Amino acid sequence: MLLKITNCPSCGSGNIRKVRRNWTGTYDGEEYVVPKLAFYECPRCGERVYDRLAMRRIEAQSPAFRNPADKGSNPTRR
Repeated sequence: MLLKITNCPSCGSGNIRKVRRNWTGTYDGEEYVVPKLAFYECPRCGERVYDRLAMRRIEAQSPAFRNPADKGSNPTRR
C-alpha cells in the first residue's frame, strides 16, 4: 500500500488497521466484488481509507467505468 495511516481521519482513533478482504460495491443497482482488496478500516467509526492502487482496483471492477459496449462482460460480477 502507498499510505501509512496511524490515526482515523474521521474520529481520530489510533486503532485504524490495514485489512485485506473481498470488497463489495453497488452501482446503479448492480453489485460487484473486488477480491482481496487492501485498505484501512477504523473499528471505532467504520471509516475506510483507500490508497491509489485500491481505488484503481475498485474502478477496474465498477460498472460505472465499464464501456457501455462491454456491459455484462465482467466475469467477477455476482
